[in-house]
Order: sequence, then structure tokens, then C-alpha cells
Amino acid sequence: MVDVEELDDQLAKEFEKIHLGEHLDPHAFLGLCERTDGQKVIRTYQTDQIELFGKKCILEKVHRADFFEIEVPKETSYLDYRILNEDGIIDYDPYAFLPSFKKKDAEKFRYGVHEEIYDALGGRICSHQGIVGAKFALWAPNARGVSLSADASYPMRQLYSSGVWEIFIPSMQPHQIYTFQIKTSEGHEVEKSDPYALYFEKRPAHRSILFDTRHFEWTDEDWIDKRGDPLSKPLNVYEVHLASWKGGKFPNYRDIAVDLAAYCLEMGYTHIEILPLSEHPLDESWGYQVTGFYGITSRYGTPEDFQYFVNYFHEKGLGVILDWVPAHFPTDQFALAQFDGTHLYEYEDPRKGFHPHWNTYIFDYGKPQVVNFLTGSALYLLKYFHLDGLRVDAVASMLYLDYGRKKGEWIPNKDGGKHNLEAIAFLKQLNRSVHRLFDGVMMIAEESTAFAGITDPADMDFDLKWHMGWMHESLQYIQKDYPHRSKQHKNLTIGMTYAFSEKFILVLSHDEIVHGKKSLLSKMPGNEWQKFANQRLLMSYMFCYIGKNLLFMGGEFGQWGEWNCKEGLQWSLLEAFYHRALRDCIKALNHFYLENAALWEKDSKPKGFSWIDHQDTENSVISYIRRGKEQKLICIHHFSPNELKNYFISCKNITKAIEIFNTDHKEYGGFGMMNPSIEITRGKGFYIDLPPISTLILEADFDD
Repeated sequence: MVDVEELDDQLAKEFEKIHLGEHLDPHAFLGLCERTDGQKVIRTYQTDQIELFGKKCILEKVHRADFFEIEVPKETSYLDYRILNEDGIIDYDPYAFLPSFKKKDAEKFRYGVHEEIYDALGGRICSHQGIVGAKFALWAPNARGVSLSADASYPMRQLYSSGVWEIFIPSMQPHQIYTFQIKTSEGHEVEKSDPYALYFEKRPAHRSILFDTRHFEWTDEDWIDKRGDPLSKPLNVYEVHLASWKGGKFPNYRDIAVDLAAYCLEMGYTHIEILPLSEHPLDESWGYQVTGFYGITSRYGTPEDFQYFVNYFHEKGLGVILDWVPAHFPTDQFALAQFDGTHLYEYEDPRKGFHPHWNTYIFDYGKPQVVNFLTGSALYLLKYFHLDGLRVDAVASMLYLDYGRKKGEWIPNKDGGKHNLEAIAFLKQLNRSVHRLFDGVMMIAEESTAFAGITDPADMDFDLKWHMGWMHESLQYIQKDYPHRSKQHKNLTIGMTYAFSEKFILVLSHDEIVHGKKSLLSKMPGNEWQKFANQRLLMSYMFCYIGKNLLFMGGEFGQWGEWNCKEGLQWSLLEAFYHRALRDCIKALNHFYLENAALWEKDSKPKGFSWIDHQDTENSVISYIRRGKEQKLICIHHFSPNELKNYFISCKNITKAIEIFNTDHKEYGGFGMMNPSIEITRGKGFYIDLPPISTLILEADFDD
């Protein structure tokens, strides 16, 4: 053994830094190196045996912290020797390889424009310099040192002043569990999961798992090729939480795909929207408290199992939209929070970086690398899982610096205003990248304010915006007892004053049936029959109104209780007539919507809608015309519990009207008050019988 005092002082210091996990470039002093005297040597850490040119060699210990060395011929290359570890495993030396994270990657990442960052950072199975293994790259610019912790501890090197640490481990296989040990600038050691990991242990564990999502054999080419412009087609979305759709447990993605797709096809849905599947530690967050933005949650299986799920839906002609959460992240210390000992991913000032409503951190959208991290997450999900859209959660909280804050609790932007200009720039960049790279993919904003330009291609460039205004106005109205509805009549009409300001999707979502808000059915006034009639009316009103449609699971058959993520839906209710009849009505409405182009062809165009009468507050009736390219429909909604015989509808140009849908059909739980024929009074209109609490849809012809 060469005593440390006999070593070159500088080399001894380098060994000490490596041993302490504080070295910026351990590769410069380990592996195949050249000493200052020109002699080529192989240096190892924590192992003293190698196989050189096919022969086993014992290395000499050169430092008390288990550093070893052997002199080798000048012609020796990194492929000429192997490391023997304490388990007798022989493999190439991780410290003999060139960087797997390239300068061009670092440059694009520095400016936040690396559109394949999902392949450049994180733990990834790959072939590097002709050797199969795994590369690891981690952004931790303020760390003193970083080590990969897997089957052993591997000190990593920092590259190109980028703040990215890297190492390549030969022969490492998929499903290897790993974390990163970070030495902060203050000398503290923290263990972190990989922000770019593709797979994680099932909670409550949280370590990262190597996985390769590149090799699934997709068979959905026809679906992808024909996807086209989603806004020119009917869009009827079934919003789903996978665990509680049936049973309240975590089914495998492959198993639930079969039953869920069959149900969606039977019911007439075009897409499902799944509550977030990015990895998260807390079941009760429903997936909205994300710790793994690239990892599909292991609760339901592997990422490949979810690829199967999406592929299966596409083969059945159904689209898949996923909720995605770039607005905030939780404070769990194993994940992004204070990642390298500093506020790396979040704004440092809590007036900008901490969300008081959710007790979460807010991403620092001013850092290009953070923007690249988030954009990369979206692009990865779209590329490797063939998703048809992302519903971006909590957009309003991103747009406004004062969101959820009182006066003095927030910091104005550089212009003195309340808009988060950095978040706005991020969303614009994100949507433009998605639309350029993925044809037919929808970006959908959950945005609850009147922020202008959300779906304007020249501005924010989302494809659709959740119509929160319609949802709140409609639910506020429908919960009113009948004598008070006339005073709330404007709730049915005010939405049309801004219906074409954005491209909307109407929603009756999970948010409205939790935390004491009651289920949809329980919100309704009146006796049992009236409650079900109101729900039929509300749903048919949604289908007739301007916009696409979304309903949260359970609403189609009328759950009495609020949604609980730990319990399955109350499917046994279908044994009762009214619940079964409501489900049959919604099923019929879904298919009716798909088959009648007037309800979706001109959703975002004023020519697709015109009022007939929106002022009958006494009878609580509204009526209007929906127009497609060829078809015209008259929609009449009656919100009172009274029968209205011979109710007059004023349509001066009408020449023909045929009732083609009526929510009061006996099969749907109604009284069966139908209009088998409608007599037109030319130049004036027609008389019709309106059942209580009902929607009637007529196919009509008009003189042009």
C-alpha cells in the first residue's frame, strides 16, 4: 500500500473528495488514466480486482479510502479490462466511458428548448460506445456532489458547467431500483428520486425504477392516421378515476381496459379522460399531487401495461385524454422540493413559490430548465403513450400571481400587474410544440376565469377550455326549487353572451360531487321522480348547448352519494328502475349526439346557434336552433314541474318539425308525454305539448 502521505497532495485531495461524494469529476481520476509521469494506469474505487487482457489482476491500494491502482501498457483501451466486484461480477468500468449527456444536449437544455429531453436526462436503458447498459443524468447545479445509488454507489461527474451530473453503468438492466445521493452546498446529504424516472416503486415506497418504454408494439396506426382535427368531430368524454370505477381497488391497466372500453362503446362515448396517472404518493390527492412527472403510476402496473391500455382503446375506436398537472408539486422531501438543497424547481420567494390553498410548491417558470422539464413531460407522454390529449389542470392558478392570495401576499410582475408572464410564456411554448409535433392531439385548459385568448391559435393556443361558467351557472340554477327558478332564469341565458369567446368543452366533472357538494342527483330539488327528471334535463341541456361534452363517471346512472376515491361506483343502483332508466336515457343521448351533426359541427361558430325564445321566465322554458352544415334542430328545455299543453313556439320560417328525442319517454323514467305529430302554422310557428322537467329535440326545415 502507498500511504496517503506519500501520494501527490493534490491527488490525495481528489480521492478524499470522491470518497466524500463531493467531486465534480471523479472520471478524471478513476478508470483508465494517465499519471503526471506519463504512465497509463487503471484506478478503481472500492474494488481491487480487474481482468486485464483476459487475466485476473490484483491492484495496489493507494489510499486509505479504498482507492486502488495498477500500471498498464500504453495501448490499453477501455474495452481491454473489466472490473470484478465483491460478488465476483465482471463488467466494464463505468469510469472508462465518455459522457452520454452531450454538449448539444446541455446547450438546448440551458435555453429550455430540448424537445427530446425525456431521452437525455434521467435513468435510461441505452447502448453507449457499443455497450448496452444504463445512462443516468441529473440536473442539480447547486450540489457539491452527486452519486447514483443502485446496486452500489457511483459518484457522478458534472458536465459542461450545465449543472447536469452524469454516469453510464454498463450492463445495468431494466427494473433496477435506484436513487440519487446529493451533497448540498451546505454539506448535507439528501436522497432524491429521479425527476425524469419512467417508473417508481408502489407507494408508500418511492424509489425510481429503470424502465424502457421504447419497445411496445403499437397497432393503432389507423387511429393515429385518421385522428385529424378533433374539433371538427363529436367529442363526448367520460371522465374516469380508474381505481374507483369498479371496486375501489387498483386493477391492472390491461384488465380494466377491456371492461372500460366495452362500457364506453356501449354508452356512446368517444373518449375517456383519466384523472392524473403521473406518479404520486397520496391516493387521496387523486393524482393531482405529482412527484413523478415522467412516471406512469405503478398502482395499476407498468408503463408498458398502460401502453397496452391506450393501444386497446385506439383499436376499439376510442380516444384517451390524460389529466396533467404542471401548476404545482407537493413538498415531499424525496422528490422535487428543494431538490439540490436550494429552491431549484420552485420559486424561492414563498409569495410566488408556495401555494396557500394546496400547501404545494409552484414551479419557477422563469428557469428555462424547469420549463424544459415540464414541456418534456408532456411531449414524453404524447410520444410514448400515443395519448389523444392532455387536460392541463389548474391553469388559472398559473396565470395569476395573486391566485388564492390576499393583498400583500403576492409579488407583481415586472410591469406591475398580476399576470405570471413566465407561466404564460411557458404555456404558449408548450402548446406550440405539441401542435407542431403531434397532429390531432388536444390541449385542454381547466381555466376558471375570463382570461382572454385561451383557445386563440395566435395567443395561448389551447384547443379547448373547460366551460366552468356554464357548469357553475347551470348547477346553481338546477338546484333551485321550482318557485325560485324564474328569478334565476338569467343563469340559462347569460352564457350565450360569451359562448363564442373561446372553444369550450362543457363539463360536469369530479370537482362538483365531492367535499360536501353532493352528487348530481342529490343536488336536484323535489321528489324522487323530479330529481331524476332534472338530471335527464341537465344532461340533455348540456348536449344541446354550444360546446363539446364531459361527464364524470357515475353521473350517467345517478349516484346518490358523493364520489369517494376509495370506493367503487354504486353499480348495484342499476337494479332499481329509475337509475337504470336514467342510464338508458344518457346512453340514448350519447348516441343521439354522435348521430346528429347539428349538435357538434359548428360548436365554435355563431352560425351554429340562434335563440327562438330565452325570455319565458314565467314557464321556465328556453328554446333555440342548433345548425349543422345540413341539419337543423330545435331544442326546447322546460325547467318547471308543470305540464304545458299547446305551448307556442314562434318560428316564422319553419315548414316542418318532427320530434326525434324526448327525455320524458317512459323508458327513461318519464310520463311518456310525446308529440307524435306537430302541426306548423306557416309564418308563425307551432304548438307543442311540453312535459314537466324535460327536453324535446325536433328536426326542422325552414324557408331560407
